[in-house]
Amino acid sequence: MIAAIVFLIAYAWAVLEQLQGGWNTCATLVMTVTWAVFVVDYFVRLSLADDKKKWFVRNLLDLAVVALPILRPLRLLRLVTVLAVFQRIAGTHLVGRVVLYVSVSTVMLIFVGSLAMLSAERQQPGATITSYGDALWWAVVTMTTVGYGDMYPVSADGRLIAVGLMVGGIALLGVVTATVATWLIQKVSEQDEASQAATRAQVRELTDEVRALRASLLPGEPRVDSTR
Repeated sequence: MIAAIVFLIAYAWAVLEQLQGGWNTCATLVMTVTWAVFVVDYFVRLSLADDKKKWFVRNLLDLAVVALPILRPLRLLRLVTVLAVFQRIAGTHLVGRVVLYVSVSTVMLIFVGSLAMLSAERQQPGATITSYGDALWWAVVTMTTVGYGDMYPVSADGRLIAVGLMVGGIALLGVVTATVATWLIQKVSEQDEASQAATRAQVRELTDEVRALRASLLPGEPRVDSTR
């Protein structure tokens, strides 16, 4: 996670400041070293997995990120692992966990997506995204699936980044919708259970009252303990 944060800082610095010469070499070196850490991390986790074949299949994205240089910025999404720490604060409440996950994931996708788009589009002929403000606006519009069309990528790399951001936005909206639906069902179920419990309690009280009345009206009938 520390390596991912360092990578993010170096990547943002290089893109926003358009570094040249020695500073650009320094930023590139930092990104290369942190990327090497990601590669080591991948193979260490693979070697520690009990079922290596299953682990390999479930982590194909990690393999693509460390194998394909064009996807290196996507490795920054590992910063979402910080949610494992924040989850202790959120507790076990479903809504709290979802708000935390969606908020951090959305911010990370927009920030990284806008940086990657600016890096890919800034020098392209006929580009409509030439500043970070433009890239940030485009990322927000794309992430929310609004798509005004006032700014759009013209390069192959930019369109690939756009596809990733579109898929990420749809996935997050799906998570929010599914979670809200689950929460509503859970609340309705809890109310039904509470209502049924109250009804059972009332039935027991009425049964006890009927038994008490029968015992008082029929002295010869054996009394029934109403507390049983």
